[in-house]
Amino acid sequence: QVQLVESGGGLVQAGGSLRLSCAASGRTFSRAAMAWFRQAPGKEREFVTYIHWSSGATLYADSVSGRFTISRDIAKNTVYLQMNMLKPEDTAVYYCAAASGQYGVRISDYGSWGQGTQVTVSS
Repeated sequence: QVQLVESGGGLVQAGGSLRLSCAASGRTFSRAAMAWFRQAPGKEREFVTYIHWSSGATLYADSVSGRFTISRDIAKNTVYLQMNMLKPEDTAVYYCAAASGQYGVRISDYGSWGQGTQVTVSS
């Protein structure tokens, strides 16, 4: 099992930027990919982006492509989400997740989850 701790959320005005961090510990050697999901009030949790841990290959949801960037620091076992040009509709709790094997865009692809960090974008 991998333990994940997110940080970096907060309140920002529309058009602003935030960077989220997710530090991993535990069975990190078994990690294939890490991802960010988000859940807005009254909505289902949705995929935002993932990064393949060894190759750095990434995938983004259409709603954030061109505005958000996922990256990782292998030495620090940390994944980041740089969020630019934020919109009010980006307001959500953002969750970090890790997959040990097959991975993708589904919640069920990820076996380890962080506690979430709130991002609020004001108009």
